[in-house]
Amino acid sequence: MKLSGRVAIVTGAAHGMGEAIVKRFASEGASVLVADINIEMARRVADEIKSQGGIAIAAKADVANRLEVQDMVRTTIEKFNAIHILVNNAGIVRRAPFLELTEEAWDATINVDLKGVFNCSQAVLRYMIGQRYGKIINISSIAGTGHGRPDLASYAAAKAGVIQLTKVTAREAGQYGINVNSIAPGLIATGLSYVGRTREETEISIEERKKLALLGRMGTPEDVANLALFLASDDSSFITGQVICIDGGRTDGM
Repeated sequence: MKLSGRVAIVTGAAHGMGEAIVKRFASEGASVLVADINIEMARRVADEIKSQGGIAIAAKADVANRLEVQDMVRTTIEKFNAIHILVNNAGIVRRAPFLELTEEAWDATINVDLKGVFNCSQAVLRYMIGQRYGKIINISSIAGTGHGRPDLASYAAAKAGVIQLTKVTAREAGQYGINVNSIAPGLIATGLSYVGRTREETEISIEERKKLALLGRMGTPEDVANLALFLASDDSSFITGQVICIDGGRTDGM
């Protein structure tokens, strides 16, 4: 097993990519903390992992709240005595044309999607430095690499910030044997695709974007989980400060 003996925190782990990642890690031997703002859904995922013979606990964590993040990290240490892996997956989307984007929507997105990565990374790094080992994986988006949409200003800005934060953190943490990388998904089949749009609008958008991928399909949460497993394992021990796009070979320039 690739993660035997490792301890992992995955945020936003009650659904979508986060759920797929935390289950994949558990299947590879990791003890996992399933973190999410929705504690009932987090407990459901943790119970499913335990029913399959894995080791998991659930914790409520609003990643934009530093106190809740500190409690999440403290719970992990108290239960498992270490933190080897952090996946910063928690995220939200607020869709609106730029001129209609409210300050409240902007702040909410930045606080979760960017500040949340800062909060969690800073909290776990203090432990990882002492271990002189760690893996931090930040979930960004191709929206942060230049593949933008006109209704995702706050999301794209936050995800671009995640990419630069990844690079800076990797530079500072490398001397302690800590790898910090980012995954930038393209079109992935999760509930976020439907936020702020009707089902019909979403289906039309999905079909249009599938045509932009060389593989002609949308990705799955499991596709992202497989990449996260590689970055969390020692197979990627000489990779840090990188942004890996997982988008099916998207070809548009937006």
